[in-house]
Amino acid sequence: MITTDQAPGSPCWLDLGAPDVRASAAFYGAVLGWEYESMGGDEEFQGGMFKKDGKTVAGLGRLTEEGARSAWMIYYTVPDADATTQAVQSAGGTVRVAPMDLEDWGRMAQFTDPLGGQFAVWQPGKNSGFELADETGSLSWTELYTTDAAAAKEFYGGIFGWQYSDMELPGGGGAYTIITPAGQPEERMQGGLMELPTENLALANGKPYWHPVFNVDDCDAAVAKVTENGGSVQMGPDDAEGVGRLAVCVDPSNADFVVLTPATPS
Repeated sequence: MITTDQAPGSPCWLDLGAPDVRASAAFYGAVLGWEYESMGGDEEFQGGMFKKDGKTVAGLGRLTEEGARSAWMIYYTVPDADATTQAVQSAGGTVRVAPMDLEDWGRMAQFTDPLGGQFAVWQPGKNSGFELADETGSLSWTELYTTDAAAAKEFYGGIFGWQYSDMELPGGGGAYTIITPAGQPEERMQGGLMELPTENLALANGKPYWHPVFNVDDCDAAVAKVTENGGSVQMGPDDAEGVGRLAVCVDPSNADFVVLTPATPS
């Protein structure tokens, strides 16, 4: 359960770097019912915000990093972005974007974990992050595909103090690790990580990557919107017992995400 109270170590924001801002805004508007609001200026460079029912759910900006793939970046709340940066470096991670203030909104930094997965942190100022979560059309889960689950758990556990619990996947598919913020009860679980061989991570050229899971009312209808609007489906729609119906999708710019219709509590 992802909330908007932004406890330390929990997801608080996500943004998409896309080669064509207008095209991406139209795609996610069709698939998730989002409205796009430009932040003004040259929107091809400045980008803007995605909103659902008047509440901010994510950001969008033009992808300018040479050689980078279009992807969603997930941000986690921290009390001190500079201290987190030092911890990342001490644990073998690297700094992609050094800590910087975004006016008085807050302070951000972006990193790469020792295995190659990219993530970011946000030290709240007057803005604590997204305004809607765990509802239709908003972030409901985060997921890391990695080449070494044990190493990833050690790294992120050291950085964020995350609590872990492992569950066996059906059919001998290995273990799936559930992530809960430090000091939070199990019902605040916010994401998962799982180990995959390099050949299964072709989307990021064999490197680990995070992706967001968005809550939708009808997974099959959302998948139909994905394909109708130039995206594709990597897996599903499939039913996952106790989780719901989900599909792994890729937008027209090759950024991956998941759509999930949660299981109805029995």
